[in-house]
Amino acid sequence: MPPQRPDVAALADAIRMLVAAGQIDYSGHASLRRDGGSFYINAGSSVRASVTAADIVAIDFDGALVEGTERPPLEYPLHAEVYRSRADVQAVVHTHPRWSTLLSMVGVAVRPVFPQGALLGDLPVLDSPLSIDTPEMGRRLAATLGSAPAMLLKSHGAVIVGGSVLEAFALAIYLEENASRQYHALQIGTPYVLNGEEQAACRARLASPALFQKAWEHYSRRSDQSRDKRPGSG
Repeated sequence: MPPQRPDVAALADAIRMLVAAGQIDYSGHASLRRDGGSFYINAGSSVRASVTAADIVAIDFDGALVEGTERPPLEYPLHAEVYRSRADVQAVVHTHPRWSTLLSMVGVAVRPVFPQGALLGDLPVLDSPLSIDTPEMGRRLAATLGSAPAMLLKSHGAVIVGGSVLEAFALAIYLEENASRQYHALQIGTPYVLNGEEQAACRARLASPALFQKAWEHYSRRSDQSRDKRPGSG
């Protein structure tokens, strides 16, 4: 019997749901810290829209395979260097979200404009659109991220971290929803930004595993419905 891989199925679920939410495309990836200086990540060759636990490999921080036979994605240093620098991080998600990326392309800072956005705060931005496919670029990204829960890569995408796959997934959803509202509000005026007191109140109420789970269940159902509507699915 193959060894049990805790939470790997959830990692695959999160990737598929982020595809259905329009945040991961054919080249996004997500990972989960593993014991022994290694982590789980979807294989570079995996079809993100249909990824399963069988598509998850384990690699060490230098990219060497620990479990599986497929190669990791080229941007594995993004994950490795965040794990090296942040002992609190258990999961990392790299997405290519539309609205967040558009804001970064024109130099507009993502600001908390709705309650869940307060969990992200003011996001740091890596001022480079290049792939994070070398240890040097990974270290540069990790230094820019610092202690924040998420960051943007200019004209490229976003990186979100969490203490679990569930938390990283929920924060990715909140980040893009916040960016979408901010972008659309900018088309008609100046969006209201939550003040410091309001942000603190939102963080106290909304940084909850139960509410992260609520977001997970919502997008899980949306993902199921999207699959059911595919030709030949019924």
